[in-house]
Amino acid sequence: MRQSDNVWVFGYGSLMWRPDFKYLNAGQASINGWSRRFWQGSTDHRGVPGAPGRVVTLVETPDACCGGMAYEIDRKVAVAAFGTLDRREIQGYQRQTVQIQMSDQATNDGVVYMAMANNPHYLGDCGLPDIAVQIAQAAGPSGSNWDYVRRLGEALRDLDIVDEHVFEVEVQVARLVRARYAERD
Repeated sequence: MRQSDNVWVFGYGSLMWRPDFKYLNAGQASINGWSRRFWQGSTDHRGVPGAPGRVVTLVETPDACCGGMAYEIDRKVAVAAFGTLDRREIQGYQRQTVQIQMSDQATNDGVVYMAMANNPHYLGDCGLPDIAVQIAQAAGPSGSNWDYVRRLGEALRDLDIVDEHVFEVEVQVARLVRARYAERD
């Protein structure tokens, strides 16, 4: 394990393309035993109250590996960085300590934000078709839920990370969005 006076943060959703905090180093990484799922409701970023969008959280899954990005934060600015992240991830996410596997095979203790099933915005699994319909219809202060899904898919492909759940949701939502625009023509 790599010892560091700094703090590591693992990002598996929008932190992959928009970290919004100062970091020293960033690199591809993964955490074992977790899968990325569109099971968390969002009424503050990708939806609104009464019409929540869906964003990813982590679900404990033995033998799974969730790829993403790890960010090294100088311990001297970590309080400010976590203040920014705590405000951003306020709706049901909490910090958890995890072992982050770096692409160079080193490991670091780090922090990840997860939305656990006991939070009031947790939506859980309702099947991919229903998840896709909800995402295709949702939008909030940070933009459309479809844009979130599309950007997450692009970030994963840029890193050569295969995530069947994300890619299948992306395909189904794209089909619904195309059909909606075709109806308008």
